[in-house]
Amino acid sequence: LSNFVSFALFDFFIISLLFFIAWLAFSMCSSRNRRWRPFIRIVLNTVTVIGSIYIVFLLLWGLNYRREPLTDKLDYSQQHITPEALIELAKDAAMNLNGLYPATQRFDWMTFREISDSLGQDFDKVQRRLGNERVAVTGLPKTSLLNPYFRWSGVDGMIDPFFLEILINDTVLPFERPFVVAHEWGHLAGYANESEASFVGWLVCLNGDDLSRYSAWLFLIPQLVRQLSESDQLLIWTHLDRGPTDDLRAVAERLSGSVPVVQRNANRIYDEYLRAHGVESGIASYGAVVDLIIGAKSLWSD
Repeated sequence: LSNFVSFALFDFFIISLLFFIAWLAFSMCSSRNRRWRPFIRIVLNTVTVIGSIYIVFLLLWGLNYRREPLTDKLDYSQQHITPEALIELAKDAAMNLNGLYPATQRFDWMTFREISDSLGQDFDKVQRRLGNERVAVTGLPKTSLLNPYFRWSGVDGMIDPFFLEILINDTVLPFERPFVVAHEWGHLAGYANESEASFVGWLVCLNGDDLSRYSAWLFLIPQLVRQLSESDQLLIWTHLDRGPTDDLRAVAERLSGSVPVVQRNANRIYDEYLRAHGVESGIASYGAVVDLIIGAKSLWSD
């Protein structure tokens, strides 16, 4: 239903909540009754509203954190995750980026609307391959009043847990868009864990056109390289042509525009949020997508 409107319903929700808080503060300050009863009533009303919002959050989105992990559902083996497999995948990433880069110069990058049309069937196909009998539909990528916060904190996007919208940082570069959108679609499909959403998004893009595949490999290679030794990192970077290297530098430059204080606090809060909802590794779960890709290689290597 949220796809029927082009603006972010989450913005309306946040504004309404701020007005409610302001009204509560005004009620407390303007009350001439110094007895405790009005104050207690306001506190109880506030707790009731917050509790109700949290229950709605759980029913619409939060219970996804209680789903069976993908590692238990797929043909996944921890034994496949070795240093040799990691290096081999990093070399494959560099090779694929080099091979796909010319297509990025021949074709125009898709708009957010075009991404929904282009990758919609691939999103459906990936969900079914992962064993989902009931599949989610694609969400229309939207910009939000939260964009300044996204830029300051280095956040590429988020899912609105109340209206099930995907909100995208409008500074995301064109070659990042397909994967960022597909990652948020992974959340829409019920994969609350960040590594699982990234895995789903990566598979969706891998099933798409050359531009989408380029976006997938461009996301993955930094995740791989940071887990390698310095000598192996240097080896991978020497395998990478100038075009993909320049694109990675452009991403790094974009992220450098974040505000360190905001970014640190955003990461700390999100880490605590994830741990509170059963993701033991917290924000470090982002990097676990590498384990999923290597451990479930049979799902995509064909």
